[in-house]
Amino acid sequence: MSTGRSGVPAGVRDWAIAVGVAAALLVTGLSGEHFGTNLALLGYVPLVAGGLALVARRRAPVLVLAVTALCAVGYQAAGLDVPAVAYLFAVYAAVREGHRTLTIAASVAMLAALPLAALVSLHDTSEAFAQARGALEIAWLIAAGAAGEALRQAERRADEAERTREETARRRADEERLHIARELHDSLTHQISIIKVQAEVAVHVARKRGEPVPEALLAIREAGREANRELRATLEALRDDNTTPPRGLDHVPELVERARAIGLDATLTIEGQRHDVPAAVGRTVYRIVQESLTNIARHAAAATASVRIDCRPDALAIRIDDDGKATPDTAPVPGVGLLGMRERITALGGRLRAEPRGEGGFTVQAELPVDRTS
Repeated sequence: MSTGRSGVPAGVRDWAIAVGVAAALLVTGLSGEHFGTNLALLGYVPLVAGGLALVARRRAPVLVLAVTALCAVGYQAAGLDVPAVAYLFAVYAAVREGHRTLTIAASVAMLAALPLAALVSLHDTSEAFAQARGALEIAWLIAAGAAGEALRQAERRADEAERTREETARRRADEERLHIARELHDSLTHQISIIKVQAEVAVHVARKRGEPVPEALLAIREAGREANRELRATLEALRDDNTTPPRGLDHVPELVERARAIGLDATLTIEGQRHDVPAAVGRTVYRIVQESLTNIARHAAAATASVRIDCRPDALAIRIDDDGKATPDTAPVPGVGLLGMRERITALGGRLRAEPRGEGGFTVQAELPVDRTS
């Protein structure tokens, strides 16, 4: 239940106002002059009902407007000279919700109906008009409508200001994220370039001397080149630069080749008929395989790894298995890479399973839906 600045729930405030107005109207009716004594007792029912109807003015302002209008006409016809206070509250609530035209029409009808209702008990035209004028003063009616409109405009301006603040905050966050990406790109590219250059020099020197080039050195050189390409692609994506195609399903064999270059016996199996897949799906497949092979190389102490991609008509199924040290008894602690992988897959409506295998080692299984119509 919503609360206002006072901390009191809105429902409690609505009931308090409704009961207070009903009590005030009842006291006024009991203490006032009864022009139609025989009908006065019947007039107390719409008198109280009109006040209590205000409890629903937030949820159904138009209905409350109609109910309070009928109740005011009812107790006027019964001879109770009581102001239409409940109707003024209903006018305020209806205008606040934006029902201005309907409220004006209902108020014009009320101004015409009240004298006719008063004639039922008074049988005197001048007195009937005097009582109707006292029951619903035009000035108070205009004031109630103006107050509702003023609050509606204030709330609308507050909503627009809140949206503007949120949009500004998002824009600043995007700008800061892009700034950080550029800073990381500049610093990391510099360091990786040094590593790559040093590796290339070492390879060149070894070949010039006729010495065998270590596989690890070749792997370092290729990893440096790939890291530079990845950094450039990431920064271009953040800049919304689509000139360079992103890494995707077609680049998965390169990941497996690099895994072999560092000594991991990695295999790749692609089954089913290859179709064009959305760029987001292809990019996610690439990241799943990349993160899985990286984790295997760093943490699994594995000798072999297998990557299997099953191209189905409506989905891509990816499975990466290794023969590392993970066992069913060891509960895996999800790292940042695995969490990021899960977020990517969930965003595309897919499923991820990452857990130790029964025969030892670890398995990562993902299924990504493919919408051929997109």
